[in-house]
Parts: sequence; C-alpha cells; structure tokens
Amino acid sequence: MDWPANSPDMNPIEHAWDMLGRRVRENHAPPANLQQLLVLFQQEWQAIPQADLVTIVHSMRDRCNECRQNRGGYTHY
Repeated sequence: MDWPANSPDMNPIEHAWDMLGRRVRENHAPPANLQQLLVLFQQEWQAIPQADLVTIVHSMRDRCNECRQNRGGYTHY
C-alpha cells in the first residue's frame, strides 16, 4: 500500500483540522480579517473536548484495519 500512508483518512490531525474548521464555521460569523480568524481558531481549538480528540486517535486501529481490508481503497472515515 504505497499511497494510504499519505491519505487524509490515515492521518488523525486531518480529522482534528476538519473538526476545528466546522466549529469555526458553525459558531461564528465570517471573520473580517486574518487576525480575527486566528483568534477564532484559537478559541475553538481550546473549546474542542479532549474526548473528541482521543476518539480520533483511538479510531486509528480501525482505520488501519479497514484500509488494509480495502487494499488501500476508500474507507468510511
């Protein structure tokens, strides 16, 4: 499996970034400038429950198994 190691499905930080982006979009009006965006990201990052991040990390075994079963193809993650 040459490609799956580079797959976003196999990288937990990609899912954390997605979670962060969704939280910013759902909870705030679009920022007026880059500084406001930075503040929003920092606030929302601090507000993400640690349990959500732990869940992402703990799902890696299942992600790897599903990726292997699908021979590097798509997973449901």
